[in-house]
Amino acid sequence: MTKKTASGEACCSPVMGAFRVEALLGVDERGQMVIPKELRDKAGIGPGDRLAVVSWEKDGDICCLSLIKADYLTGMVREFLGPLVSGLAGADKK
Repeated sequence: MTKKTASGEACCSPVMGAFRVEALLGVDERGQMVIPKELRDKAGIGPGDRLAVVSWEKDGDICCLSLIKADYLTGMVREFLGPLVSGLAGADKK
C-alpha cells in the first residue's frame, strides 16, 4: 500500500528489486483480509506460516505496509546482525 504525501510524493519506494501490484485486498467488517490463492501459491505461503507486517512511517502516518515471510525476516536479521555480533564477540576476547 503506498500513500502519497501532501506534496504528491509517494512516502516509500522499493528497497530491493522490482515490485508490482499483485492484488487488491478488501478488509471485512472484522478487519480481516484474504490473500488470493494464486498469490499464496506463488509466494509459497501455506497454513501455519507466519508473516511479519513491516510498516513505513512518514509525517506521523503509516503510509506503506509490506508482508515478509517470518523465516525470511529471521534470515535477513541474522545476516545483518551476524557480523556485528561476531565483531563484538571478538572484542570481548581482547
